[in-house]
Amino acid sequence: MNIKITARKFRAHDTLKSYVKDEVKSLERFSDEIMDADIVLSYQNQKESDKIAEIVIKVPGQLLKAEQVSEDFKVSVAGAVEKLKRMLKKLKTKRIAHI
Repeated sequence: MNIKITARKFRAHDTLKSYVKDEVKSLERFSDEIMDADIVLSYQNQKESDKIAEIVIKVPGQLLKAEQVSEDFKVSVAGAVEKLKRMLKKLKTKRIAHI
């Protein structure tokens, strides 16, 4: 899986980048077909208290996108990853039911 991290209007620390990579790599447990993951970290409406994590993962035939807003980037990333876990589980059950 290729992981691309983009930080808008700030420079992300290495600890934040490694945390994001570890969280996104945990999604491989739910699907072996994940090709790419694009993560965008930014602030909302010039407020430094609202931090946004947007994650887009590419699986064959689909793009799955999750966005989370909170007071901390780590909380935002964890929330977006949880949303993606639910999406991947649902996608997997749909594929199994379709066969």
